[in-house]
Amino acid sequence: MAARLAPRSSRAWLTAVSRGRGPPLLPRPPWAGLLPAARSLGAAAMSSGPLWRSEGFVGGGWVKAPAVFPVRNPATGAELAQVADCGVAEARAAVRAAYEAGAAWSAVPAKERGVLLRKWHNLMIENKDDLAKLITAENGKPLREAQGEILYSAAFLEWFAEEARRIYGDIIPSSAKDRKSLVLKQPVGVAAIITPWNFPSAMITRKVGAALAAGCTVVVKPAEDTPLSALALAELANQAGIPAGVYNVIPCSRQQAPAVGELLCTDPLVAKISFTGSTATGKILLRQAADTVKRVSMELGGHAPFIVFDSADVDKAVSGALASKYRNSGQTCVCSNRFLVQKGIHDAFVEKFAQAIKKELRVGNGFEEGTTQGPLINEKAVEKVERHIDDAVSQGASVVTGGKRHSYGKNFFEPTLLSNVTTSMLCTQEETFGPLAPVIKFNTEEEALAIANSANVGLAGYFFSRDPAQIWRVAERLEVGMVGVNEGLLSAVECPFGGVKQSGLGREGSKYGIDEYLEIKYVCFGGLQ
Repeated sequence: MAARLAPRSSRAWLTAVSRGRGPPLLPRPPWAGLLPAARSLGAAAMSSGPLWRSEGFVGGGWVKAPAVFPVRNPATGAELAQVADCGVAEARAAVRAAYEAGAAWSAVPAKERGVLLRKWHNLMIENKDDLAKLITAENGKPLREAQGEILYSAAFLEWFAEEARRIYGDIIPSSAKDRKSLVLKQPVGVAAIITPWNFPSAMITRKVGAALAAGCTVVVKPAEDTPLSALALAELANQAGIPAGVYNVIPCSRQQAPAVGELLCTDPLVAKISFTGSTATGKILLRQAADTVKRVSMELGGHAPFIVFDSADVDKAVSGALASKYRNSGQTCVCSNRFLVQKGIHDAFVEKFAQAIKKELRVGNGFEEGTTQGPLINEKAVEKVERHIDDAVSQGASVVTGGKRHSYGKNFFEPTLLSNVTTSMLCTQEETFGPLAPVIKFNTEEEALAIANSANVGLAGYFFSRDPAQIWRVAERLEVGMVGVNEGLLSAVECPFGGVKQSGLGREGSKYGIDEYLEIKYVCFGGLQ
């Protein structure tokens, strides 16, 4: 294992290496210089920096695995790195390291835990440009979006650094004179964190920030498509002084993922599972965690409705729709998936929405200036968008704009708008997770709510209206965990994030997010008289 210290400046870092105190010199990343705009954006400057990591991070040191797996740039298909393919043995070692670090970390005063989280936050801000380039390289999203994700990610560490000191217990008035009744809140223990590829930084800090603030230790299994961001965060956590074993990362390939996930769900040393991903995978993890009765929080699939009522400001609704649907090329769990537009303003909305798509959106490599739509994560994702469009058109839907793969490359797809869509079509029955906006015309508020609530999931929902009474009715009746009213973007670190029905269990972010990592202990203190 490498030494814990990872100096920040390149000169100090190289000096430490020459003296045998630092990590080994890192090779030039294979992607540096491959992308047309990379040099102008300084991507090559990362080639010798300590944020570029390809090994697992266990017990405060960098560890190899018996095998490696490739991470590729979805925009070009070029190989970015060969990353340690951690398996069951490495996962078990990470759990053990987290467990052994748990007692000492939970005993650290909350204020001091907060100070370390704040240092981690500050290092993220100092390295925000390089962290963003890593996201664009392995995820494909436009650099500007990646920069926004880093600021959002760091904000979770800042938020939970402050919340660490606000884990309050209670004193309950006792019915007996010789007793005092107390309520303590204590960390659950080791938390296994399983994160997705679409927000490879933010989904980690939103979970890990809460866990560490509560006094838990963590083992992170990042998505196989985007492990480099998780490993960069490990490097910065190390620099911030997060103690060895408190934050561990075990990257693995798609082939190893089922076995590693099962180990995390069944190992008795793991007390908590936090997962963001598909509903199908979440159900598997829930079953696996049941035998050891672990605490579980799940942020699963979405199928968000976006309702535009006749009373809406159409221009604002179009702006909200554009932001909600096409961020990250439609690859977010809270992206609008079904557009329900009332008949009185339907035609005007569709026309203006199509104009906005053509005017505002630009497909391209995420490193290129002006790009708003990067690639989808892989060809399988593109094929799903094609399947949904083909099914809809075969049943009478019309392509207003887009509708096919973009000439830029095999993982790129045109931002697409469909009209004449019905509820029998595949794109209205399951989450597309791509740049496809299907529009359904409806007549009444009751009809819109019935369509919106027909899904077995309920993560986010959006609607536009200028009728105050209608706003209250619809906000209360939408069967979702989060509602955007006249707003297409609703995520914020201080607000709870989570869904109802099969969209998951628990909440992340906000003052509520830390509760997912705490046990409530009742203490009956007798013999006081």
